[in-house]
Order: sequence, then C-alpha cells, then structure tokens
Amino acid sequence: MTERKGPYELRLRVNGEERAALTRPAETLLRLLRERLGLTGPKCGCENGDCGACTVLIDGVPTKSCMVLAVECEGRELTTIEGLRDHPVQRAFSAENGFQCGFCTPGMIMNAVALVRAHPEPNEEADRNWMGSNLCRCTGYEGIRRALAAARAELAARAGLMPRAKERP
Repeated sequence: MTERKGPYELRLRVNGEERAALTRPAETLLRLLRERLGLTGPKCGCENGDCGACTVLIDGVPTKSCMVLAVECEGRELTTIEGLRDHPVQRAFSAENGFQCGFCTPGMIMNAVALVRAHPEPNEEADRNWMGSNLCRCTGYEGIRRALAAARAELAARAGLMPRAKERP
C-alpha cells in the first residue's frame, strides 16, 4: 500500500460512476460517502462495526463502511443504497413491511441483496447468519424474513425458475 500523508484526491467507482473526493488517510469510507460525496444512505449508527446500518457493497461483498478506510477502496466497485435503483429486495422490504423507523433499512437491504445473490434458494440458517450482522430495534425481524422470501421469489420468476415445492413430511 502506498503511504499517504495529508489530504489527497481519491478516485472511486461509486454506484457505477467515477467519483473523486478529497480525503485524509484516516477517514473512514462511511464519512467519505456521507460528508464528501453526499450519499447519506449508509447510516452512522455505532461506528464500531456492530450495528450494520452503514453496510455497503464493496466489489459485491457486504461491508460495514465505518470499519474501512476510504483509501482502501481506491480502484474498487462501491454500491450504496442509492445505487440499487428499484431492486427486488427494496420492493420486497416495502411490500412486506420489513422496516419501521427506517434507520437500519439501507444497511439491511444492502446485506440482503448480497445474501439473495449468494443464496438464491431459501436457506434459514444462511439468512440468520447473514442478517444477524445487522441490528434492528423496531421490527422483530419477521417482516425482514418475509421480504427475503418475496425478493427470492421475484428474482426466481425473472430468471424463469419456479421455486421448489416444499417436501411433504
């Protein structure tokens, strides 16, 4: 890694667009996105990696942006909630009431997008493991589980796949 001293211009690919911003070597990706690029979807919750409200995708991998230095993201593909543009997971969260106050919703949705890509078939254990890294103090998670199921069904229908029938006991 190149040693950086003082502010310098960082070039990033964010939501499909080339962006440049002046940054400091110790600035987190969360602060750069919110304060320098005006992308306020990632929320400032705990700033220590516990809550997941700041989750974004870095090269398709859900990452807590409060735990990553902005300089580590040069040359990588970043996606925030603003870059999804009417994704099936977004629609499912709305239709299934997968949120209440909305504070955690951008991070939940970003994590859920990566989850349904990695696990297109329903997988209760994977869902618990993946979504357990994002905290919600309002919903009780039931709407979020329904949203995951609805998003998977829509994505399967788009791909021309029929969901598997449940096996009889």
